[in-house]
Amino acid sequence: MSEPHRDGAVFRIKLTPTTSKNALGAIQADADGNPLLRASTAAAPKGGKTKAALLKLFARKLGLPKTSIRLIAGDKSWHKTILVEGSPDELINALDVRMRKMGLTG
Repeated sequence: MSEPHRDGAVFRIKLTPTTSKNALGAIQADADGNPLLRASTAAAPKGGKTKAALLKLFARKLGLPKTSIRLIAGDKSWHKTILVEGSPDELINALDVRMRKMGLTG
């Protein structure tokens, strides 16, 4: 699900704002067959609230410090790219295990 990056691991996300709850959803394939994690936030898309809610949700669900997560693409789009900073090889394996335990991957 995550992809290696020189500074850590990258996740591609399809965000749905203004829902009833903050949640990470299933992993789906985009039109090109690349993995895309579905996510939703209760925050309205104003003043960066949706982005902040997504980063906080991501950190909480994956047990990561908020300071290790940042948005690197998609600031004004529903398709976002998040970077989790750390050692790419170790991080990707650990995050994939956590996501599997949460039932987000097969």
